[in-house]
Amino acid sequence: MPVIKHQKGSKESGLTLIELAIAIVVLALGTIAATRAADQSRVAIGGETPRLLARIVAHNRVEERKLLGMSASLPATVLMGAQNFVIEEDVAITEAGLVRIRVTARGQSGEGAQLNAYLKGGR
Repeated sequence: MPVIKHQKGSKESGLTLIELAIAIVVLALGTIAATRAADQSRVAIGGETPRLLARIVAHNRVEERKLLGMSASLPATVLMGAQNFVIEEDVAITEAGLVRIRVTARGQSGEGAQLNAYLKGGR
């Protein structure tokens, strides 16, 4: 039977331990990055409902002011979608004689919305 000799400098195929470790590190970093991106998306989407409700509350307050006038006594807290919203109103008269009302509605969790509206003066 003939004896096969390996030539000097020939390389055997396969992965070394260092190559395998580097591949595992690269895959782990990619997995961590994908997980963080998915988590940030979840947080952003999860906070949208209270902000949407706050926008509705602010819009409703402006409509109430249009109907009832600026002198009407309205509650400072409103229940919307099983959540309490605190409403703040900032009122100023513009040079053109319009009433600028800035309504800020903030939910219990801290999310909020702000709406600026201009109403005819006086009412």
